[in-house]
Amino acid sequence: QVQLVESGGGLVQAGGSLRLSCKASGIIFSINNMGWYRQAPGKQRELVAIISSGGNTNYGDSVKGRFTISRDNAKNTVYLHMNSLKPEDTAVYYCKAMYPPFWGQGTQVTVSS
Repeated sequence: QVQLVESGGGLVQAGGSLRLSCKASGIIFSINNMGWYRQAPGKQRELVAIISSGGNTNYGDSVKGRFTISRDNAKNTVYLHMNSLKPEDTAVYYCKAMYPPFWGQGTQVTVSS
C-alpha cells in the first residue's frame, strides 16, 4: 500500500533552519509530482511547495526565497529545506503524492520567537 513517512520536524528558533524529509513507498515515485503543504491551528491547509517529476518547482508566496523543495528519485524521497524560519511558519507539515492522491501523517514544525 501507499506510505508517505515524514520526518525532520521539531522546535527551532526564529531565523533557524530545518530540513523535512518524506520517504515514499507503494507508488511510482519517479513519475510522481510531490508536494508539501502545511496547516496551522485554526487555518486551512495551504500549499508550501510542489515539485514535478521533471524537477520543476512552485512555491507558496509566503515561503518564496526561504524554502526549497528537492527530490532524490533513487531514495524515493522528497525534501523541504526551510531557511530563515519565522514564528508564522509554525504548522503541521504534510507530504502529498499526486498519483494516486495520498497524504502523509504530518510532522510538527514549531518556530519560537
